[in-house]
Amino acid sequence: MKIGIASDHGGYELKNNLIKKLEEKGYTIVNYGTNTIERVDYPDYAFKLCQGVISKEIDLGIAICKTGIGMSIACNKVKGIRCAKVDNENDAKYSKCHNNANILAFSAHKSIDEIVKFMEIFINNEFEKERHEQRLKKIMEYENAN
Repeated sequence: MKIGIASDHGGYELKNNLIKKLEEKGYTIVNYGTNTIERVDYPDYAFKLCQGVISKEIDLGIAICKTGIGMSIACNKVKGIRCAKVDNENDAKYSKCHNNANILAFSAHKSIDEIVKFMEIFINNEFEKERHEQRLKKIMEYENAN
């Protein structure tokens, strides 16, 4: 699986350590930045990550900022993106089963082990298409109309 990861300055250190951990576990990682602890604007990196998902360069995106909220908001402005801010195991499971998210957003306050656990819960679940596809279709229709 090819995973893209982006962060702002608040998530820079966690992102770099997470990349190492995921590569050790056999995942292929694309780093969309930032590559500095200097202050940056999170939307710039959120949008780069989203383009990786839209272009199918990556299979899943991970977005990290101080709270996870800013990256999530920015990602969800991009047509075709369904970004879920994940804080626990249920969020991880249902962001896949019910929402078929393609980007997971995390707070920089999460541990690497938590993020890996939540990401793997997400990956190991299936979208419950029969039950939830109609809801996602409504969201995409609205998105395309506006």
